[in-house]
Amino acid sequence: MAEWNAFYQNEDEQQEEEEAEFSGGDYKVSGRDSLVFLVDASKEMFIKGEDGQPSNFDMTMQVVRSVYTSKIISSHRDLIALVFYGTEQSKNPRNSFKHVYVYHDLDEPGAKRVQEVDALRREKGAQLAAQTMGSGETSLGDALWCCANLYSDIKLRLSHKRLMIFTCRDKPHGGDSAKDRQARTKASDLKETGVFIDLMHLIKPGGFDVSLFFRDIVSPPEDESELGLQMKPCNKLEDLQKRVQARETKKRALARLSLSLGDGLNVAVGVYATAVAARKPLAIRLYRETNEPVRSKTRTFHTQTGSLLLPSEIKKAQVYGKKQIVMEKDEVDAIKKFDDPGLFLIGFKPMEKLKLHHHIRPSVFIYPEEDEVKGSACLFSALLKKCSERNVFALCRSIFRRNYPPKFVALVPQMEEVDEGRVQISPPGFNVIYLPYADDFRTLDPPRCPSATQTQVDKMKEIISKLRFKYRSDAFENPVLQQHFRNLEALALDMMAPEDIEDLIMPKVDQIDQRLGSLAEEFKDLVYPAGYNPEIKPAPKRKTADAGGGAEKKPKVELTQDELKAHFQNGTLGKLTVPVLKEACKQFGIKTTGTKKQDLIDALNSTLTS
Repeated sequence: MAEWNAFYQNEDEQQEEEEAEFSGGDYKVSGRDSLVFLVDASKEMFIKGEDGQPSNFDMTMQVVRSVYTSKIISSHRDLIALVFYGTEQSKNPRNSFKHVYVYHDLDEPGAKRVQEVDALRREKGAQLAAQTMGSGETSLGDALWCCANLYSDIKLRLSHKRLMIFTCRDKPHGGDSAKDRQARTKASDLKETGVFIDLMHLIKPGGFDVSLFFRDIVSPPEDESELGLQMKPCNKLEDLQKRVQARETKKRALARLSLSLGDGLNVAVGVYATAVAARKPLAIRLYRETNEPVRSKTRTFHTQTGSLLLPSEIKKAQVYGKKQIVMEKDEVDAIKKFDDPGLFLIGFKPMEKLKLHHHIRPSVFIYPEEDEVKGSACLFSALLKKCSERNVFALCRSIFRRNYPPKFVALVPQMEEVDEGRVQISPPGFNVIYLPYADDFRTLDPPRCPSATQTQVDKMKEIISKLRFKYRSDAFENPVLQQHFRNLEALALDMMAPEDIEDLIMPKVDQIDQRLGSLAEEFKDLVYPAGYNPEIKPAPKRKTADAGGGAEKKPKVELTQDELKAHFQNGTLGKLTVPVLKEACKQFGIKTTGTKKQDLIDALNSTLTS
């Protein structure tokens, strides 16, 4: 008989499963994302900046490379293309368009493509681009038409289509009204087919005036969280990378729920993960002869007959009061269901009622879904504004999936923040903080330690004030992950050695010593006895055999028949260890095919009941 926990997991396993589903890494979407880089190859793009700054073309190629490598790591099934316009040479499907050079068609990113983009970087890259493509006349309409053909040639289902234009010319056609009209028409056609057009305009002498031409080319914001067309051009590589990174990733909802504010008053919201624990990708098992991926399958067999069991032949059971309670799968599903998925408003509480120790698992973020229920964005915005003004949070009951247990959550308001370049730092919405039940609180009995004197406390305050700094979590990269991906990149790109990484979490000892001065020694003299050296560890004391420190005693693994029956009658076989259960099966001649604890218990139960 299969164990109840094999289907109806315990609380810890249930929570791990929920956190995995809301971690943002394994959710399923219908279709792939696609991104086309449409880069201006005119002579103006190759002019170097002041004070040794890279040219606009070089900055663009560095950004394209970073997107290629990040896609390989995070979502290698997405499609990316690289197209140049304003070139002298032409290279595109069927060579239908002049002055358009398709460097990479829409396909999955790979090591070869990264190497080809690397070849276009820096001084040698500019020379290679001049030899390969050159700079000629410009027809943005033909370039957009070519990109439309790239999308139409793809037979895969695409969930999101985005096109990014990189240029430093605000009048690409030099005032040619016919070409301007053609480009506007093709841009409109692309937008009607679901392609989202972005402009990554770069710095140029005299400034970049978006209103002259590109205002009619780019797409309007998809929702209120999108910042739309940004008027200020990029003049630094960091600004351009930040802007591209904010645009190239499509926001995906982990779930879409209804926030019930009362009878008949519902708001459609999407659930998002704002921070996800980054992990190394799982290793893929390959067949040693062909290097093809292998798949593993699981089958369930009867422990005594060895026959294959069908899902309909498996039931769930749990021992309660010395009796085995057996249930069908449908009955277990009915027990687990409390209500339909959704958020149900209970009331509001002041923010000071929410304590730090109430945080028991990673939070998620909710944002209105106007497409699901009309008027959701307006009502959600009003609720967010009032909660922020009155400094309160909304207390709700939440069920995020079918057959999930209900949980109390706090909806903490968060207003929108943007930086100087109008790039969004934090979106407007509610952070969903999971609240503990009364059963989750634990009474701690901490060890009693001597209290510090006021002199020691004051000295430690001085040390803390000297070592304070502004912490930003996005300023620290995981050195283990960075080293792992650098090694993979070096192998894939045939590099002589991986790039060096800087371990940003290592303490800066010299800077700390310079800031503290003599404070550390003064604090050590106040707390520790004279002559104390923390680097010298005391030798461990060995116990003699007379003092009871001899060889460890082996645990008792033998049970008499009476003791075993007593455990069976009391329902405490589960408290015995696996070695004890194995020895008991050997003593009484019980043959078992499994080695798991539950298999041994089931074998003993079937023998002792007969």
